[in-house]
Amino acid sequence: MATSTTTTPDFDRIKDQQQITWSSGDYAVIGTTLQITGEQICEAVDVAAGERVLDVAAGNGNASLAAARRGGIVTASDYVPALLEGTSARAASEGLMIGVREADAEALPFPDGAFDVVLSTFGAMFTPNQERTANELMRVCRPGGRIGLTNWTPEGFIGQMFKIVGSYAPPPAGIRSPLEWGREARLAELFPVAGSIAAHRREFVFRYPSTQEWLNTFRTYYGPTYKAFGRLAEPEQAAFERDLLALGDEHNTSATAFRVPSEYLEIVVVKAE
Repeated sequence: MATSTTTTPDFDRIKDQQQITWSSGDYAVIGTTLQITGEQICEAVDVAAGERVLDVAAGNGNASLAAARRGGIVTASDYVPALLEGTSARAASEGLMIGVREADAEALPFPDGAFDVVLSTFGAMFTPNQERTANELMRVCRPGGRIGLTNWTPEGFIGQMFKIVGSYAPPPAGIRSPLEWGREARLAELFPVAGSIAAHRREFVFRYPSTQEWLNTFRTYYGPTYKAFGRLAEPEQAAFERDLLALGDEHNTSATAFRVPSEYLEIVVVKAE
């Protein structure tokens, strides 16, 4: 009788590949447009002046800046140094103080309970080992502290975009989809000992002059789509482009430009005392 075996994913190798992906293009071009989501998550977790705040997988610092504007003592962490440099530059331009630390979200270099608030906007959800990341977010948050997350949902526009990307550039075998962070049932699995978990569905609206301009921007600057196009031969690139343009047109709510709402989940986890 044949026996089946389950291969454990090589998380370190996958992470190295992901770091290359997110270092490609220029995420800051995309990330800067998402600033409002950083402001909203800071309101949701009610960041107070003087609180110690960690922004995990901070990208170019949307949540970090929002927390610093509220008087938080902020540390931005990411495994892409260029993005942290951008965060520092953005903070300096506003006269804000933000510390930066190159760090892996699955192995945060901070003591247990070091922060009152831990944030991640569309960042932690992309780590390959979801359980390890969730454990780290909880570990560095003090008892009674809050964890604030924004995660794309599987049903939303970006969730649908990632499904198309995956059909042309399949993800590594054995890892769970990052879009599972946008499901409330999965969050309950990831944070089983939380004091409470509150999740609300929100929408971020992508705005560009046209569907083609949106695609050109994502193809050039957004790491996952940039790398996916780069791995395809020309005929596949053309088909990939057609599918993405069709998705954009399907969700477009403007008759004169590109206006596409994309659903995401806003989550506040309170760590038990």
